[in-house]
Amino acid sequence: MKTIILPGYSPHNKDWAEEIKNQMKLGHEIIVHSWKHWVEGSFSLKYELEKIQEEIGDEKVNILAKSVGTRVAMALLKDNHEQVEKLILCGIPGVPRIEIPRFNLYKNSINLLPARKVLVIQNEKDPFGNFEKVKKFIGKVNKDIQVISKPRSDHNYPYSVDFKKFFIN
Repeated sequence: MKTIILPGYSPHNKDWAEEIKNQMKLGHEIIVHSWKHWVEGSFSLKYELEKIQEEIGDEKVNILAKSVGTRVAMALLKDNHEQVEKLILCGIPGVPRIEIPRFNLYKNSINLLPARKVLVIQNEKDPFGNFEKVKKFIGKVNKDIQVISKPRSDHNYPYSVDFKKFFIN
């Protein structure tokens, strides 16, 4: 078993991911995925998916995804859902403007897992998608998925205790 953290797009998300990794202590390997564009070039979904697959290998994996990492997690689930034990999505971005293809990506990917293995945490007033809009969106994807509101008005998700609790239960 492994856990992989798929951070947000901005380079400062690496610090967030490393901090969460250090706080969770799950008793197995926790990998912080580093996006290639943090060092060089531009974002390539194909490259990132190949790199993530190398990192997780054939083992069962928990996924903790924030912001753009949630979209990458959806693409990963399409071909690797049988490897995924549990999935946490936080800071889902762009929710009132999500177009049909992206909605279908979330719906088709998330529903490859039982709803009890998926948790969504969204800050009440996240500037990239507030809780009410994300709750409504996820309700359309799968009404049985738990969506938790946190009382923050930013895009920071320092909830290692909640993440750990979900992964170990």
